[in-house]
This record gives sequence, C-alpha cells and structure tokens, in this order.
Amino acid sequence: MPDTRNAKVILMTSGGLNPQIMINALARQFPKLHVIQENYETKREIYRRRVRKLGRLTALGQLATMSLSRVGKNLAIRRTEEILEEYKLWAGESKGVPVTRVETLNSKDTQALIQRLQPDVVFLISCRPLSRGTLAAIRCPLLNFHAGINPTYRGQMGGYWSRVERDEENFGATVHLVDIGIDTGDTLYEVRVKPSRRDTISTYPLLLTAAGTGIAAQAIEDAINGTLQPRRPAGRSELRFPPPVWTYLRHGLTRGIW
Repeated sequence: MPDTRNAKVILMTSGGLNPQIMINALARQFPKLHVIQENYETKREIYRRRVRKLGRLTALGQLATMSLSRVGKNLAIRRTEEILEEYKLWAGESKGVPVTRVETLNSKDTQALIQRLQPDVVFLISCRPLSRGTLAAIRCPLLNFHAGINPTYRGQMGGYWSRVERDEENFGATVHLVDIGIDTGDTLYEVRVKPSRRDTISTYPLLLTAAGTGIAAQAIEDAINGTLQPRRPAGRSELRFPPPVWTYLRHGLTRGIW
C-alpha cells in the first residue's frame, strides 16, 4: 500500500479562515501538501455573475446579507475560538506548507503548474468552479470539500438552508468527487453535526469545516490508496445561494435563525 506521508497532495483554494484550518489539519497527515491559492473574486465580479443568473434585486439582496455576515464574524470571535478548541484545530498560517499564488485557478499558468507538480491527489475547498481546461489538466483523483449535504444543499450556505427548511438532521458537510457541475460529483463521505444556539450564518461554515477535517483526510488517503468508494447521493438536487437580506432578516426575527 502506498505511503500516504510521501504522497503529493495539492490543495486549491481562494484562501480564508476555513481553508486555512483545513490546510493545517491536512498538513499533519500529508507533509508534502502544496497549496495553490487564487485571488478572491471581487464584489463587482460576484454581483455581475449573480445578476446574470438571479436578477439585479436578488443579487443586491444577497450582497447585503454577506456584508452583514462579515460584521457577524467580528461579533462571533468567541464562538470561533470555541469551535477551534473543541476540534483541536489551529487557524494560523503554516509556514511549513508551500503556497503558490495565482490570479485564478483556471489560468494556463495554473494548469501548467499542476502538470509540473504531478500530484497524487488534488483537493478543493472554497474556490471558483474549475474550467474544463483545468479539469483536463488534472490527471489524478480530484476531490472537493463542501459545507453542505449533497445534492439537496449544493452551492453556498448549506448549513443555513438546512435549518431554514427544518432539516437540521442534514446540517452537515460532504467530500465528493469533482465533475463539471457545482457539487454534483459522487459522494465519498458525509459528516453531520448539531449547531449551537450561538451559531449563525457567520459560523456555520466554520463549524462544518472543523467537523469535516476528518472525512477530508480519509478521502485523500483513500484516493492515494486507490480505495475510493463513490456513491450517487439520494434526494432532490438544488443549487443554493446566500439568502437575500429580506429572507435572512425574516427567518432571524421570526425563528431565531441568523
């Protein structure tokens, strides 16, 4: 059986607190982890994309909610610290993990870098959907961490929507294979947790990332060992987006789901 500690694992991300927690957790098990980090999409880029898909009013409402969420993160520092302590995780920058910064994961330079590094596994967390060109450049198992249970809570804010739909037994995260769709690849592992009363839309993704570090490591190990067992998840498939601010405020004020 291959030595997983010598395996070459690439993690691709746009960066942030939650990906950094995952990087630190995986680096303990896979010392040859290499991070490729793309630049964040600008608010203007996100807005334009949402307008094309959902319309101007909904796009503006979603941006307003995300602005509130960022404020909420500052107010939820104590809860963030509790989650990290509970799962024995660290959010600081790991100086031992090489990081290559790129404009976008879908550039020709990134595709050439992947081919040069010749990874055994590529793992995605919090990044843009990969283009067909980047997918074609990856010749090894390609996995994604998703903070939601597929296929019902694909896209964004899976934990939030499971609570809104009174489906808290499916407040969880998924590691799955990647295809050309958004969170549509076959499932490898799932984890479900119970949110605290003090969790909100600002901490749901952090809680799910913390709870999901174990299944992420297991899926990568399976990929290295050639023992992946993908399965098609059951249930309706629905692509989720952040709630527009009027939906967010309504559920917060009437049901305490913030």
